[in-house]
Amino acid sequence: MNVVQRMKAPTPKFFRVLRTVGMALAAAGGALLTAPVSLPAIVITIAGYATVAGSVITAVSQTAVEDKNE
Repeated sequence: MNVVQRMKAPTPKFFRVLRTVGMALAAAGGALLTAPVSLPAIVITIAGYATVAGSVITAVSQTAVEDKNE
């Protein structure tokens, strides 16, 4: 399967939900990191981890495709 076929193939429902959760996690972490108020260091650390985790979840979920041949 080449890149174009993979991009056009449908994504399973579980991975679509997981992709949405990952995007929300990344967005929430990014919002906390760019907050104009002073936040405790632990909140900033957790927000950084949440942003990275959400980005990775989104990227991995985007590459999953349904294989109709199996």
